[in-house]
Amino acid sequence: MPLKTIQQQVDEWIEQYGVRYFNELTNMAILTEEVGEVARIMARRYGEQSEKESDQNYDLGAELADVLFVLTAIANQTGIDLQAAWDHKMKARTQRDKNRHHNNKKLQ
Repeated sequence: MPLKTIQQQVDEWIEQYGVRYFNELTNMAILTEEVGEVARIMARRYGEQSEKESDQNYDLGAELADVLFVLTAIANQTGIDLQAAWDHKMKARTQRDKNRHHNNKKLQ
């Protein structure tokens, strides 16, 4: 699904169900909270921290989708075209790192 479509879906959802966008700082705090939920799952399920029985109910995919939703809301309310930003960043990343990881002895 193109990022433009995701941005449109988030905008339509907020208009229909969310009444309005939360302000940018509130959304930043919500994004931080959602990333924290992803971090909790990663630390306990894939890291060295022990996983509690109650942690097993957390769905990593759902939490990543929450991150994407709030991230998209922030992009929408600040006028960012995520597709254009993504394309630009991938081009820059490719130019910067085209040989870097292949030459990294730690990755071999």
